Amino acid sequence: MTDHVRPGRAARRGRRAAALMAAGVLLPLPALAGCDRDDAAEAVAASQDIAPAARARLKDGGTVRWAVDAMPGTFNAFQADANGATARITGAVLPTLFTVDGRGVPHRNADYLDAADISAREPRQVVTYKINPRARWSDGRAVGAADFQAQWEALRGKDNAYWTARNAGYDRIDKVEQGAGPHEVKVTFGRPYADWQSLFTPLYSKSVMGDPNAFNDGAREQLPVVAGPFAVQERDADDGTVTLVRNRKWWGAPARLDRLVLTVVPGDKRAAALAAGALDVAEIDHAAAQRVAAARGPASSHAPKDTADGNAGPPPAGRDDALADGAGSAVAPRAPGSAQARADVRTAADSVSLRGYTVRKGLEPAYTQLALNGGTGPLADARVRRAVARAINRQQLADTVLKPLDLPARPLGSHLLMSGQQGYQDHSEVLGGQDTRAARALLADAGWRAPGDGPQQAGQPAELPAPGAASPAERHGSAAPPKAGAPARHAPPGGRVERARPVAAVAPLSAVGALGSELQQDALLRQSASFYKEAAADRLAAAGGDTGAPEYADAQRYRRRAAQALGAAELLETGQAADDGKGRGAPEGGRPGAPAALPAADPPDAGQDAGPDADGDVSDDAGQPAGKKGAGVRAGAVPTVKKDGKPLTLRFVLPDGPGAEQLRAVGDRISEMLARIGVQTSVQEVGDAGYFRDHIASGDYDLALYTWPGTAYPATDARPIYAKPQPAADGSLTVEQNYTRVGTDRIDQLFEQAASELDGDAAHRLMARADSRIWAVAASIPLYQRPELVATRKSLANVGAFGFATPRFQDIGYRK
Repeated sequence: MTDHVRPGRAARRGRRAAALMAAGVLLPLPALAGCDRDDAAEAVAASQDIAPAARARLKDGGTVRWAVDAMPGTFNAFQADANGATARITGAVLPTLFTVDGRGVPHRNADYLDAADISAREPRQVVTYKINPRARWSDGRAVGAADFQAQWEALRGKDNAYWTARNAGYDRIDKVEQGAGPHEVKVTFGRPYADWQSLFTPLYSKSVMGDPNAFNDGAREQLPVVAGPFAVQERDADDGTVTLVRNRKWWGAPARLDRLVLTVVPGDKRAAALAAGALDVAEIDHAAAQRVAAARGPASSHAPKDTADGNAGPPPAGRDDALADGAGSAVAPRAPGSAQARADVRTAADSVSLRGYTVRKGLEPAYTQLALNGGTGPLADARVRRAVARAINRQQLADTVLKPLDLPARPLGSHLLMSGQQGYQDHSEVLGGQDTRAARALLADAGWRAPGDGPQQAGQPAELPAPGAASPAERHGSAAPPKAGAPARHAPPGGRVERARPVAAVAPLSAVGALGSELQQDALLRQSASFYKEAAADRLAAAGGDTGAPEYADAQRYRRRAAQALGAAELLETGQAADDGKGRGAPEGGRPGAPAALPAADPPDAGQDAGPDADGDVSDDAGQPAGKKGAGVRAGAVPTVKKDGKPLTLRFVLPDGPGAEQLRAVGDRISEMLARIGVQTSVQEVGDAGYFRDHIASGDYDLALYTWPGTAYPATDARPIYAKPQPAADGSLTVEQNYTRVGTDRIDQLFEQAASELDGDAAHRLMARADSRIWAVAASIPLYQRPELVATRKSLANVGAFGFATPRFQDIGYRK
């Protein structure tokens, strides 16, 4: 049954103690998959590259032409057709009360607020805003309580005349009123709201928010009243441009630029536009970045990076995947006047033009995930989803995408926070790392076996439980059982199969013969590690930052024990508990493969990594256990697993557009990994325009790759992505943004508790628990943070790959 009720403290202590004692018989391995301080610092450093410069070093004036994907569907950020261009425009022309730094932490924006704090918690939460007295709209009216009140009334969800796309947070407000003076606003909440700093950004004038017609239609193509460093001058749909000009009535530090021109240029046309000198700033793909880097000439591959160029520049010479791939290689002379010679002339001219640009790069606050549709078909069984997840070598995929760009190549370990973001922890150990043996055992337990596989052994558990899942029903996580007679979706409609992946590759010898007791031990180890981490977080909170407190020592001890349990699970899963790679076999007095006893005391050097790497990867490219390369490999292809005579084939839907080459390459690698456990994929490539609408949102897929953005407010913004789908009155399923159609009541409860928790540390702990449970249901597998590559003029400063940080548009400019 679904876990509706939070268990009592005594019951939780008893259940936790039982799991911890079960872990005490296993071999310790002091390695923890969390993000250490060095990793966090590296992630933060890699998240932003904007060539920072003081305003005094910038020229006054100039124009920046900035590429966007499409014209803004509207200037109203709270409507459904708002897009990336909408966000860029509103950020430059409207009040942003709280900006976000590189770690995703909100900060009060002094241009608009002198103060903003929770002034009361009981009996109800009250937030008091003290507005900068200089803050005024371009029509001369002071920014004040009337604007706050109009925005609340429009977005609270009580007036259907307003066509709003979201009302999160505003629906918790009970009233908005003027405070002690004309520049003070008091907001009283009916329900506590942790993410109150996300509200009233962007803030619109009451002339927009106070009238449904102005909200719905008036602000779609014009925005005459603004309060930012820029103002909207013109929207030209024919030319595909929106021109912003310096706001002469802006009270803050004036914009260095005269104008920003947002220009629609498709991604596959941007390299040519840069070569033609038609753009100054453009987000680009890897191929375009290679062209820009190659234009800098072969000597640059040996030169140190220019600090003015941020993170830009080709990787070290000799790397065939470097941005400057091919630069400086010998080229045979062309016949004068030939087509090839003319092409060479154009290429040379392009290179000259591109030398004026550099590539700013970082880790975008967004991640690519493998989505598993648990609404129907084989993936409705959580065991099959977990088997698919355990077949994926996430480290290899991260290496494929990020290493050629010289960016930190680490798999993302959280659905809710990005690497380097405050509070980030890697919870992927709840599901476990790549392990062919464990994946095949899960498939066999679900009834999917290769020809010749024997029946399930007596005593083998019916399901490998995942730590963090509260009950069998919740562990399966399906929102609703498949309807009787529902068609199987193993084959795509209309025969639109672009390519079917063959079953090939080799599997380690440990991929077969899993013992039921070992599976149980593995599950208990991972569950105990989860409990230890939870206990460590509780004790750390009780310590209150005092490293000399006994609670702090308890927390450190619990962390070490969590690491020991995780390490023992990895050794058990890979068979290394029986042989450590140095010729030592089974422990004395035990059967081969039996783990040794856990020492009574904590190991003296618990901080050292003595086993699998930090990302939990235990296999190499061939699927062999780490440290066992070339040993224990069965020759021949892995046979396809079947159930009731039907092979397990999953339909993998991918976009076919020119900008999705990398995504398709990642899809190919995933198909190869699944083939190693006997799972075939039928890859269907579909048009970009309908990829999300017709396939992802409608649930017409088994496997898919797509991206979710990171957020500084995960309790609010991530909730609809993981909310348990609910049946509607007409019999359909309301999924919000949960396109995997898998969720649990407990995950929903944790999101609600975090959104209502005003203690920041406590809210982070609740989000950590929610993330662990999202990993446990195995419907969304984060792979890596997306790279952010932005080509900019070399002379531009304070612009590029912003990462989490809110752009300061008034500080963008050309160096003197």
